[in-house]
Amino acid sequence: MSANKVPASERVPIVQKASFGAGHFVLNLLPGALGVFMFFLLTAFGMDPFLAGLLGGLPRIFDAVSDPIMGYISDNTNTSWGRRRPYIFIGAILSGVFFVLLWQLDETNTVTYNFWYFLIMSMVFLVGNTMFATPLIGLGYEMTDNYNERTRLMAFSQTIGQIAWMIVPWFWVLVANPNLFESQAVGVRQLSIMVGALCIILGLLPAIFCKGIDSSKIENRDELSFSKIFASLKSLLKGIGLIAKNKPFSRLCGATFLVFNGFQMVASFSFFIIVFHMFNGDYGLAGNWPAWFSTVTAITTAFLVIPIVSKISDHFGKRNAFIISTALSIIGYILKWWGFDPANPWLMFMPIPFMAFGLGGLFTLMLSMTADVCDLDELKNGMPRKEGTYGAIYWWMVKVGQALALVLGGLVLSLVGFDQNAATQTVQTMTNLRLADIFIPAFTAALAIWVMWGYDLTEEKAAEIKKELVRRRGEL
Repeated sequence: MSANKVPASERVPIVQKASFGAGHFVLNLLPGALGVFMFFLLTAFGMDPFLAGLLGGLPRIFDAVSDPIMGYISDNTNTSWGRRRPYIFIGAILSGVFFVLLWQLDETNTVTYNFWYFLIMSMVFLVGNTMFATPLIGLGYEMTDNYNERTRLMAFSQTIGQIAWMIVPWFWVLVANPNLFESQAVGVRQLSIMVGALCIILGLLPAIFCKGIDSSKIENRDELSFSKIFASLKSLLKGIGLIAKNKPFSRLCGATFLVFNGFQMVASFSFFIIVFHMFNGDYGLAGNWPAWFSTVTAITTAFLVIPIVSKISDHFGKRNAFIISTALSIIGYILKWWGFDPANPWLMFMPIPFMAFGLGGLFTLMLSMTADVCDLDELKNGMPRKEGTYGAIYWWMVKVGQALALVLGGLVLSLVGFDQNAATQTVQTMTNLRLADIFIPAFTAALAIWVMWGYDLTEEKAAEIKKELVRRRGEL
């Protein structure tokens, strides 16, 4: 049990926490809105389903390459504003502007024109978004070096980030409402402007108010210039190699891959189960129940689960908090068998308080533990600190896994016999789908507990590492 109190000098002021949280709201709102709007590529803009799939997948390849590069650049930057904040400032503006431009499609254009417009603009948008997101993650790792305050910072930011997921499910309802917009295409175009503007305003806050490590004290930085681009690439690859050898970080990545992507594989299944099992394929009767299911999950995660996980971490350590929260999520997944009851739709909310511990505990704790891992890396490999590269590698793994999960999720739908063209589904199909909806995330969560069982970067060990780093740097 931790008896350590956070010294005032190591606490993150509430203004900085709120600003960092605003950045995480943007990190969640942009992909959430993008996911909803992608559906309307088919219904509003007449995009061929295969081409729409390419538009969802091809930019992810570019994104996976650009993240580590941006992390390396921000790690080796030195300005009076620090290593991260200039990129966050510029990236917030570019992200918002390019997101708006991305969705200014005209439904009267040819499918070919809209395909190439959207593909090119997706690449441009991802440049701005990577410039914002990767340094923001790295900044969070260096805002405090206190073991417990790191968890509180991440818990605070994740809570604010969850607000985006309370809003996003209702975009489906807004865009398709003929009383608000004359067509779905108009709804997408106008709503994207609102989303982009909000992301610019909130995205600038961490660049203005958050404080990271004094970059003037970071030693052994690589020189960033076009003339040394090949040397920089070699240094980046060397850094990635050192990160790959970091065993605690490998455990964090493995556990995240299992928990998050086990959940992602079945994320859409709840919608199908609500519509086809509970309401026998009647979308009218299903109404807003799917949206409410997602919204209540986000509310529960933000205001119940994350604060509890933070308290468990303070008392029993981060590893144990992860094991407890992941075990609770398994109970939630099992309860879904009784929760999706056609006779009583309200029971669908019963599993949520348990199930929400899965992702709610995952990112709160993993982001905090990654900050501890960055200290371990400095101890073993010296300067410069690599928060940006660690964050980029972590989220690269998440994104690649998410793409794989989407493919496997479609495969599962096919294997259970789901027919997207049928008005109703067979009893056998829905039974198999419900079993997959429970077994897959429960099994991957159990594997994640096994992976994290040997994680040994405890609070005591983190304190020893911190003490040695302070001695090396000559700090008081």
